Amino acid sequence: MTRGEIKANGIRLSFLEEGVAGSPVVVLLHGLPNEAGTWAHTMAGLAATHHLYAPDQRGQGRSDHPGVYSFELMRDDVLGFVAALGLRDVTLVGHSAGATVACLVAQERPDWLARLVLEDSPPPWPGGPRFEIPERPDGGLDYDWAVFASLMTQVNDPDPAWWERLDRIAVPTLLIHGGTASPIPADKAAEAVARMPDARTVTVEAGHQVHRQRPEEFLDALRTFLHPPTL
Repeated sequence: MTRGEIKANGIRLSFLEEGVAGSPVVVLLHGLPNEAGTWAHTMAGLAATHHLYAPDQRGQGRSDHPGVYSFELMRDDVLGFVAALGLRDVTLVGHSAGATVACLVAQERPDWLARLVLEDSPPPWPGGPRFEIPERPDGGLDYDWAVFASLMTQVNDPDPAWWERLDRIAVPTLLIHGGTASPIPADKAAEAVARMPDARTVTVEAGHQVHRQRPEEFLDALRTFLHPPTL
């Protein structure tokens, strides 16, 4: 695994890269607040068959902390990242807040996507759960606190278009739901899947952190989706 940097959407994005050049491309978007290293096991598990990239999203990890944050800006960061690297036919994988970013990317530019994977999170919906935004913790942080506060404000008051435009996501989509311990109600996950023209769901009883709590089951679900059996 190697680490690189690239300029996209006016900021510097640091990223991890692994796998075989020329193989199908997978881009992985971490949750909030986190960094690309959360995908290390997943990347290692797919490296023999895919070319994988995992950026640190703005305000987190080694990428720039510009002080201005929104899901829309992160969407544009991903679009700039993919364009700068010349990537096409991408499988985009997002966890939690990263899944919301992935949905916005898929709604905006489905033309360069091959597949979409959402880990335990459709985009926030109007009337959904609200979260108290705590005070900034004392001491140093390895992320910009403003990114957490800004995105959680959007989660509490989401743009209705995020949900309404799910029907624009025409690429094959997999939602991996965390089961009974997930903060996402199963019926809402099913509703999101029903709104997308070519979507399906898999349940892994792991809660919100499926790729961390059940890494092998998460990988199995990904591999099955990326390499469906032939009849």
